[in-house]
Amino acid sequence: MYKLAVIDLDGTMLNSYGEVSQKTKDVLKEKISNGMEVILASGRTTPSILPIAEEIGGINYIIAGNGSLVYDLNKKEIIYNKFISKEKILEIINVCEQNSIFYTLYTENEIITKSLKYNVLYYHKTNLNKPQEKQTKITIIDNMQDYVQNSDANYLKLMICDESQLIFNSIINKLKNVKNIEVLDVGHQSKKIIREGTEEIPIEYFYTEVTMENVDKWNAIEFLMEKLNLNKEEVVAIGDNVNDKKMIQNAGIGVAMEQSAPDVKEIADIITQSNDEDGVANFLFVN
Repeated sequence: MYKLAVIDLDGTMLNSYGEVSQKTKDVLKEKISNGMEVILASGRTTPSILPIAEEIGGINYIIAGNGSLVYDLNKKEIIYNKFISKEKILEIINVCEQNSIFYTLYTENEIITKSLKYNVLYYHKTNLNKPQEKQTKITIIDNMQDYVQNSDANYLKLMICDESQLIFNSIINKLKNVKNIEVLDVGHQSKKIIREGTEEIPIEYFYTEVTMENVDKWNAIEFLMEKLNLNKEEVVAIGDNVNDKKMIQNAGIGVAMEQSAPDVKEIADIITQSNDEDGVANFLFVN
């Protein structure tokens, strides 16, 4: 029987509107009260994950930036990190600038961007329906190079987006020449929905995420397994995307969402319902 559940957020625990359903909250609260450790593992920044953890309650650790850091909610401190160096950030930024590609920087606390597009537009729109203390912090600046040169921020990752698959694939090929980084191999579009009054507006784009070499959610989970004195047979990992593949493949039980990419579903032990059909809650309720 597993003792630790590691759960991705976007596309997994959260529905297409970025919300945790009441059913999912109820099931998670029951599991936690019965002694199961639940860890949220996301590509988001720490402050963007914390309100979700607090909404559920009883969560002790979160994994942010696709495994770039582990945050202890009780001690209120980072207990593990693999940040990207300033020099490497500048190298990647230069590639993006030279090719006129949209990118954002994720620090441990905020998203840095030049404009509200793609993933940042989604966070901006969801912020409008949240109190300030639960919003994802977004900072808009004109010159990324100057910002990085003069900042002491800790960088989790870069996110690179474009609506044209041709342009997107071109920048991916160029990034493969940059040494000592991980470039997430995403083969499909991100599809999110935002509400504006009675309208539902889709936000769709191709994207990749860039971290330091050997950064992934599973490495962060292994750190926590050692800390909690658990083995992988006692771990269930639930996700939907390519950044969840290693944890789904290596955990004692790997669970993929119904809407996951085919290569993610192929490596999973179990396929649960989609994120809009309470797939996480449905799996945990009977397991």
